[in-house]
Amino acid sequence: MIPFFFGLLLVIYFSILTVLAVYGLHRYYLLYLYYHYYKRVQHPPIPLLEDNALPTVTVQLPIYNEQYVAARIIDAVVNFDYPRSKLHIQVLDDSTDETRQLVSNLVDSYRQQGVSIVALHRSNRQGYKAGALQFGLEQTHDDLIAIFDADFVPPPDFLRTVVPHFSAADIGMVQTRWAYLNRGFSLLTRLQAILLDGHFMLEHTARHFSGKFFNFNGTAGVFRRQTIVESGGWSGDTLSEDLDLSYRAQLAGWRFIYLPGVSCSSELPVDILAFRTQQHRWTKGALQVAKKLLPRIWRSKLPFTVKLESTFHLGAAGSYLLLVVLTILMPISIVIRDNYQQAGYWILDLALFFGSAIPILLFYVISQRELYSDWKMRVRDIPLIFALGIGMCVNNARAVVEVLRDRSTPFVRTAKYRIETKHDFWKTKRYRASASRLLWLECILVGYTAMTAVCLIIVDRWSAIPYVLLFAIGFAYVTSLSILHQRS
Repeated sequence: MIPFFFGLLLVIYFSILTVLAVYGLHRYYLLYLYYHYYKRVQHPPIPLLEDNALPTVTVQLPIYNEQYVAARIIDAVVNFDYPRSKLHIQVLDDSTDETRQLVSNLVDSYRQQGVSIVALHRSNRQGYKAGALQFGLEQTHDDLIAIFDADFVPPPDFLRTVVPHFSAADIGMVQTRWAYLNRGFSLLTRLQAILLDGHFMLEHTARHFSGKFFNFNGTAGVFRRQTIVESGGWSGDTLSEDLDLSYRAQLAGWRFIYLPGVSCSSELPVDILAFRTQQHRWTKGALQVAKKLLPRIWRSKLPFTVKLESTFHLGAAGSYLLLVVLTILMPISIVIRDNYQQAGYWILDLALFFGSAIPILLFYVISQRELYSDWKMRVRDIPLIFALGIGMCVNNARAVVEVLRDRSTPFVRTAKYRIETKHDFWKTKRYRASASRLLWLECILVGYTAMTAVCLIIVDRWSAIPYVLLFAIGFAYVTSLSILHQRS
């Protein structure tokens, strides 16, 4: 008979595994939506418009201290294949370093060449990116607003390809898929690319074509100006202004379109500390939007399936806190089961673990197969995305706790260094972040999980060793990279 306290710990442990398994099994649902609503249907291309039929477009480039990539994105949008009389460019530059002068000089040069481009500089960063976008919106009355972050490089035909999709009056936004300039730079960038491929190829596609809500990703998309205005404008009360506006707009009845066949190149973070900053912001922002809008979503007259999928979408980031608790309880649960000879629990343990792991593995394998002819080479990295996700759980759980405590934090942009090939060097460049204050806890978890694996070997509990080693490898990978990437 297991004592009450130990039994309670097992209940908590298996409850967490069950919740994680539900989120894992949800990937099967997304795959069903993808194949049923997208793959089985013909998608004829939308014909391009003649120049005289094209609407005016304002391109907004929100920039803050981006001296390495600011010129690249400005050059890219200036060279759009779009009538110059109908293309206006706003460089929303909140920079406080040399980027401001660099932008000013480049904008002046293009203006002298007849390009309709302006640099708008605010004296403060109120509202951060959302504030900059709203400030720029108030300076234009163009029909469409295209938005690109500083680390993106859209192709010349981007607007000509995307704009025709606004033929219906209720289309509020068109989002394109992200591609990557530096995917092959390192294992870290390869893993990031796989994670994003799953999101953009399968999640977005499944949600859009099945009539569920999906979101503008903050860049590489085009909004109808009226959509932003009638949905309440850009708001800086969450760290995911894009997700927030997306859900408010769709709640107001606007339709969004996703184009999985149109890609826009971007630069992935090569620095684990920058990646941690990005993941913390995305995690916290998503949960802030969930807290803000889920009650409104469930009070609405939306179909139940839309409400439920929105809950999975916005609430998924909360699983990181559960993963931290699971890490702590895992060795304890092993000891309890061994001491009280509860062998049956191992079957449940493995069933729940594989119930969450297998659909995730399949999900990312399919995303690679759908996108790349050499997908068999790429899927070799997929098992390591579990390790990366585990290693990032403390970093992202901090964001979950901050939302639960209503703790506000500033918008910290992800540093980019214009790294496009394996030979580019970044460690001497500016904007590098400092190590997380929670690095000490991650170091403890490395030792904690590694020691658990050693103990399992000693007591011949071999079936549990791969499970525990995955956690140890994940924490060791993220922690060691964080130490290596610290500023010297």
